[in-house]
Amino acid sequence: MNLSENIKEGVRSIKGEMLRTVITALIISLGIMALVGMLTTVDGIQSSVNSSFADLGANTFDILIPNEYNQRRGGKRPEPYPPISYHQALKFKQKFEDKGIVSVSMQGSGIVQAKYESKKTNPNTQIVGIDESYINIKAYKIALGRNITLADNNYVSRVVILGNDVAKSLFPDVSPLGKEVGLMGDKFIVVGVLEKKGSSGDGGQDRIALVPLEMGRVMTANQQLTFDITASVTKITDIDEAMGEATSTMRQVRGDEVGESNSFEIERADAFVKDMEEISGYLRAAGFGFGFITLLGAAIALMNMMMVSVTERTREIGIRKSLGATPTKIRLQFLIEAIIICILGGIGGIVLGILIGNVLSNLISENASFIIPWAWMFLGLSVCITVGIISGFYPAYKASKLDPIESLRYE
Repeated sequence: MNLSENIKEGVRSIKGEMLRTVITALIISLGIMALVGMLTTVDGIQSSVNSSFADLGANTFDILIPNEYNQRRGGKRPEPYPPISYHQALKFKQKFEDKGIVSVSMQGSGIVQAKYESKKTNPNTQIVGIDESYINIKAYKIALGRNITLADNNYVSRVVILGNDVAKSLFPDVSPLGKEVGLMGDKFIVVGVLEKKGSSGDGGQDRIALVPLEMGRVMTANQQLTFDITASVTKITDIDEAMGEATSTMRQVRGDEVGESNSFEIERADAFVKDMEEISGYLRAAGFGFGFITLLGAAIALMNMMMVSVTERTREIGIRKSLGATPTKIRLQFLIEAIIICILGGIGGIVLGILIGNVLSNLISENASFIIPWAWMFLGLSVCITVGIISGFYPAYKASKLDPIESLRYE
């Protein structure tokens, strides 16, 4: 009996016990569905996050002065580092512009009251001086109007882009474009309005007023400020290399001596992505756990089914042995039957897992795309075949050891 005949005989035997086969295959399907479904859901969410890296700002990093309160040693506060000056920020931008996009900005007063005619906001508007790259690099989107341009900075124009909350407070019924608003005693023409961004805190990103960087310097002429530097790379995979080069460049700009610690720090803006990767790892582990438990039950059910099958077909095994079938052929036949049942259940589980996984990922994340997880599909099929071999081995071994004379006498 060759391999093809063994497979045909295995299929015929399975058809003869259809109800038992369907129930066992369904149990296997549930295990594979839990495994593939959970992993597909995680991959769908991860894909959505990856496709939104630029929107999340995960491909950016900030250069800033270390927080002195986080630098305490032995209860003593170290000497504060000097602020990043305007000229240092511009020098870094010039040196690093061939590696990526760099934006220089400054934080002005955060207790400003914006005014338009008789309307006023609460005194919690944040003035931010920006260059032409700030909007894109910080992942803001303009709902109305335009961005701050290089010309606005060169001519120190009195123009402003309003945060969404500020614009709604001052202009609830009319377009703010072209209107004059008062900020810190000066008049500014509104040239743009930001889309609502929100935040995990109190929504402060929507209570800002963006002015040209040079205008911001004029407004804060008597204050000692540190200028913020934000750099962006095209590919998230290049960010570690870019941060290393940025550190070297900034040490030169700041004049940090060899052997001294950095007088600045670099922070990645991908904390959310790191958290998501950690959560994804836990979810994948949970998927493997649920799938393993269900498949363990399926393996026991399959082994029991095959043991019953061996007992019921004892006389058939005796006839085949009397006709010259070797123990190896007998083992192979029962193993093939077990593997076929597992593959049938596995294919059903994979299809259900892909569908359910993509539905769940789209419910959790609106931007998730439909994913066909080839790696998890092959893993699922491999698991199925392994379960079939493990569950079918002992019954097949038992069948191959039956005495043909005793088997022929079995009723």
